[in-house]
Amino acid sequence: MVSKTTLREAARIRRAELATDDFAQKLAAFALALGVAPDTVIGGYMALPGEADPALLLDRLAADGAVIALPRVAEKNAPLAFHRHLPGGALRKGPYGIAEPPPDWPVVVPQILLVPLLAFDARGHRLGYGGGYYDRTIEALDRNGPLRTVGIAFAGQEIVAIPDEGHDRTLDMIATEVGVRSFHHTRGTRR
Repeated sequence: MVSKTTLREAARIRRAELATDDFAQKLAAFALALGVAPDTVIGGYMALPGEADPALLLDRLAADGAVIALPRVAEKNAPLAFHRHLPGGALRKGPYGIAEPPPDWPVVVPQILLVPLLAFDARGHRLGYGGGYYDRTIEALDRNGPLRTVGIAFAGQEIVAIPDEGHDRTLDMIATEVGVRSFHHTRGTRR
């Protein structure tokens, strides 16, 4: 099987070719398919250039009563901290150059986590950037109670298979511009 490093290089190139002007509108149209109840805490993210951007989806979910949270790298090699998004509040650049909330915004625990990725497969495995932040975060949030993980991607980011390593966490769902797909895992068997 191809190494994750090789897959990451190919996935970055492929993803750069997939962005469309109407992606955000198409993705947001599937907000109802996520089955989000009012006051549910959604852990979102600030998209990097070329990444599938969930901003419009998050706006739609917030309009429907969800609480939106954004991640912050509180400590290297630790789970991400999530802070309630304060509309109009200024984000700042984190240690990796990604916009994130300041540490004084209220800390919340997501019940649904939107996850960025480079690629995914039909089993719900995701290829991240290699830092392990989302794997550690999913593992930590799983211990706090029910967590639903939703990969956000362009449909063309699907590949045949992603190597599965012991620390990898699978997704419960994937949301793309063509729809939402569920993967069925028994709680505690996300590997």
